[in-house]
Amino acid sequence: MIRGYRAVLDHRQLGIGFTSYVAVGLSHHTKMDQEGFEAAIAQAPEVRECHNVTGTFEYLLRVETADLSAYKHFHTEVLGILPQVSSISSFVVMGSPKDERA
Repeated sequence: MIRGYRAVLDHRQLGIGFTSYVAVGLSHHTKMDQEGFEAAIAQAPEVRECHNVTGTFEYLLRVETADLSAYKHFHTEVLGILPQVSSISSFVVMGSPKDERA
């Protein structure tokens, strides 16, 4: 039943000051495109969570970076260059009054 234990880290001490949820749409809905996208995202340290979801987009990411400038780099130079990606919508976290992940 217990899959593990987690530590609650202080984001400020780790240099993380910016969190965004990112909805990603794919150009094609093939298994090969999904696997290619997932393999690329697995290599991106900024992506803390990646979920394949139903609805108007295929993936929901939780992205943590040092600041907006670092997020822009991730948006442009990581997500923006993936051939599978057709749309990116960012939702910037302004506060988290409830967060029970830990």
